[in-house]
Amino acid sequence: MSAPYKRVALIGLGLIASSMFWAMKRSGMDCHVTGYARSEKTRNTARKLGLCDTVFDSAEEAVKDADLIVLAVPVGAMGPVMQTIAPHIKPGATVSEVGSVKRTVIDVITPHLPEGVHFVPTHPMAGTEHSGPDSGFASLFDNRWCLIVPDDDCDEDVIVRVETYWQALGANTERMDAEHHDMVCAVVSHIPHLIAYTMVGVADDLQRVSDNEVIKFSAAGFRDFTRIAASDPVMWRDVFLTNKDATIEILGRFTEELFALQRAIRTGDGEQLHAYFTHTRAIRRGILEAGQDTDAPDFGRAKVDR
Repeated sequence: MSAPYKRVALIGLGLIASSMFWAMKRSGMDCHVTGYARSEKTRNTARKLGLCDTVFDSAEEAVKDADLIVLAVPVGAMGPVMQTIAPHIKPGATVSEVGSVKRTVIDVITPHLPEGVHFVPTHPMAGTEHSGPDSGFASLFDNRWCLIVPDDDCDEDVIVRVETYWQALGANTERMDAEHHDMVCAVVSHIPHLIAYTMVGVADDLQRVSDNEVIKFSAAGFRDFTRIAASDPVMWRDVFLTNKDATIEILGRFTEELFALQRAIRTGDGEQLHAYFTHTRAIRRGILEAGQDTDAPDFGRAKVDR
């Protein structure tokens, strides 16, 4: 297919970037993809996998002459990485990123943008608990949403080009402002991860439940918590440190709901519990009907393709 960009640079070669590369290849996109990762081990693994057309040993080399540069690094590293590559970006290029937080990331990247270089933040709402260059697969973004978070001053043609690129990778796209993005993601992603980490930690702390029992008798509920809690700790540390306001607000709302359920259980209010669970069950059905998850075993992720 005709490529929206002739040369794409992927900075950071984990799950998202590697899936982007395989999705580009699957689509037949006619472009040269360069890559860079901070770790030499990661770069060598990427070369062995055939991940990217060229893997460079410096970010500066990787972004040279690129039409689209995608920062796929932890959000805490976005600013320093942008500062490093800024002098090497050609005029007219587009810089993008795929972080889970937008307001803070925009604030740390924008000061380093060279004149004549566009910036279109994005967030593919897709992922697994796995990380690293060998974790990516071409269908990761299929029928998932990629949120496009452009600045008000960004040229419409530039935004449309980014949207076209993500749609070619299989994603649906929707535009959103940064503050609303961060609130939405706190609800649908950040707090669920925090709860999963907490629940796994609680199980580990309980002296009356042995490690062997936790592993041996893990049914679907706890097993699913452990899957989420296996996600990259560096990434999630940075997410919570850079999305404080939205996270704290939603966490407060969650605490209120938890206290209400605790009171219903203590007082034997079965009617309230039944009504609450019926409502939440309907939300789950809505997610399935929207095609945003599957009820297949293991979340339908048993088969990983490239």
